[in-house]
This record gives sequence, C-alpha cells and structure tokens, in this order.
Amino acid sequence: MVTILTRGCQSRGPEQGNFNAKRKKKVAEIHQALNSDPTDVAALRRMAISEGGLLTDEIRRKVWPKLLNVNANDPPPISGKNLRQMSKDYQQVLLDVRRSLRRFPPGMPEEQREGLQEELIDIILLILERNPQLHYYQGYHDIVVTFLLVVGERLATSLVEKLSTHHLRDFMDPTMDNTKHILNYLMPIIDQVNPELHDFMQSAEVGTIFALSWLITWFGHVLSDFRHVVRLYDFFLACHPLMPIYFAAVIVLYREQEVLDCDCDMASVHHLLSQIPQDLPYETLISRAGDLFVQFPPSELAREAAAQQQAERTAASTFKDFELASAQQRPDMVLRQRFRGLLRPEDRTKDVLTKPRTNRFVKLAVMGLTVALGAAALAVVKSALEWAPKFQLQLFP
Repeated sequence: MVTILTRGCQSRGPEQGNFNAKRKKKVAEIHQALNSDPTDVAALRRMAISEGGLLTDEIRRKVWPKLLNVNANDPPPISGKNLRQMSKDYQQVLLDVRRSLRRFPPGMPEEQREGLQEELIDIILLILERNPQLHYYQGYHDIVVTFLLVVGERLATSLVEKLSTHHLRDFMDPTMDNTKHILNYLMPIIDQVNPELHDFMQSAEVGTIFALSWLITWFGHVLSDFRHVVRLYDFFLACHPLMPIYFAAVIVLYREQEVLDCDCDMASVHHLLSQIPQDLPYETLISRAGDLFVQFPPSELAREAAAQQQAERTAASTFKDFELASAQQRPDMVLRQRFRGLLRPEDRTKDVLTKPRTNRFVKLAVMGLTVALGAAALAVVKSALEWAPKFQLQLFP
C-alpha cells in the first residue's frame, strides 16, 4: 500500500496558523462523524465535498468505504480460477497496465511498482469475473489504480466493485451508447452559463470527444499530480454520478478566453481542450461544479442532452435527478432566494433561472459569486445526497 498525503498550499505566519487550525478542526469533525453510532455519512459527504476534501489517504481509507456503503471488514472472496488464462480481457488489461507507469509515484522502486501492477491486474480480472454483466473499457485501470494506491488491494477490490455497479455502470455496457449520452450533457451545461462559448464550440464542430478520457477515468488519466486526482475522487464519491461531467464543463468554462482566441475549427479547439492544464484552481472549480449542478440539475438538461427514453436507461437517472434538496425545499428555490438579494426590486419578479441568453446578469452573477456561494450550494447538494445510499441497494441489483 502506498500512502500519499494530500496537503494544502503552504504559507507562513498567521495564514499558516489559520490553515493548520482549520485542518485540525476538519480532521476532528471527520473522526467525530466516523465514530458516531450510526456513522454520520451525511457529515462525511460534507467533508468530502468541502474545501480540501478528506485531506489524507489515511482518512480516505476510513471514509471512502462509508461513502460507497461498503463493509471494509468483509473482503470479496478470492477466485479459485486461473483468471489470467480464462479471461477474454486479460491481454487488453495487461497492455493497459503495462502502459500505466506514470500513474505510480515517481521514485517508487521498480520491484514495488511491478508488484502493484500485478495486483492491479488481479483486481480488474476478479471484478469482471464476479460481474459478467460488466465489460472492460480502456481507462478503467486508471480508476482502479487510484484506489489501489490509496487503500490497498483487498479494500480496493471491494470499493471498485461497488463503484463499477453504480457510478461507472454506464461506461461498462457492451456499447458506448450510454457513455455518449452522458457526454451529451456537457454542451447544454456550457450553454446555460455561456451561450457565446457554446455557440463558438458548435460552430467549430468540436464535439465532446475531448472530454471522454476525463469522464471515464474521473480525470485520473489526464492529471499528473496524484493529490489532485484523489481530491476529485473525494468529491465524485460523495456526489451524483453525473458530477464528473459538470466538472468537465466548468473546466471548459474556466478556459473560455483561450477557446475563443482559437481558430474556429475542430482541429484547433480539440487540440486546445484535450490538453488539460495541470495548474487548475481545483477548489474553485469544484465549488462551481456543485453550484451548477444545483442550478441546472440533470432533469432540466435531459431534453437537450438526448431523448428522455434514452436518459432513463442511464445509471444516473436512477438517482431521480435529485430535484428535491429535502421534502420541503427545492435547490432552485435556494438559488432564487440568493439572487433576489442581488437584484433591484423591479427585477425581482424575473425568473433568475432564465437562460443567460436572455438574462446576462444571471451569468455574471453565477460566475462572479460562485466562489462565495459555493459552500452554501454544496451544502444543498449534500442534503440532496443524504438519502442516496439507502436507495442504491434497491436501484442497482
């Protein structure tokens, strides 16, 4: 097992003291939630989503199983079969794992890395053997290796198996139809926030294929800093299965000016967007993704993304789009109340969720205030997620 601590930015003086105090407080809150009887999973989701995520791999080993409703003390049985000889996917898995050198910490001894690669192969083949309805895809190993490095072989097998039948289920169909459908949510999200950027990308005919590896590997394949990868995994594990596509959208929105400065053709825009920057402001983007999910939930985008009949066949649809934050409160009403405080009295009767094409103020308000409002919006996302675990077992046989 490889332990990689996720640390925040280091500073000096009072700022460093404040950072340490906040970190210590958050660690205490996480342990309090873990030690509650029953475990306070809702609080753990808040901790995973909020600034800094779960902080260290030691904490992740305790919290990730809770987020996925996995019993960490009940390992999956070891197959008595020779899976490497029997599996139709073995040769492809072997090729992908051999190409995964950069996913291991730099400076790791070769013998240790090779041992982990063997464990990576075994995990993948065992999950596929135990779940014949799942189909291997290239990039799956990028997700598995992240869990292997954080929690070790035994627990990684349990967590990834659960993840594969839940959040990743659509990627593991015999065809890519549902994966393409999820990618189709990208442009409607961008359109809601920045119609100019959306129209430019449509004119360039760039499509969404540039974001495919982002989505199916949860950005593990494209980010070089392991700290950023596990921070995103904290966020995604605590959220709706479609959250990675919202995060992909905010990356594109963040790079608006770069895109608009491109030649308006497919090759130029695709080349730019497929080269993901490594110095992204991750906490800001996580906050914005949460805000946009609350303001523009999947249910409002499904018609634009594809026919509703197709949408209902995705794993994400089983979460009922999380339209209600609670029995009494809709997420969009929370946003309405926020923005009404910013509008002039004569403008308060307008629908603040009107598409920005007709209400540019809303776009500016969302993008300008998203950092300040992010924590509150993420709290709404959290409240929408509180009931998710008890439904997962029913909705995913």
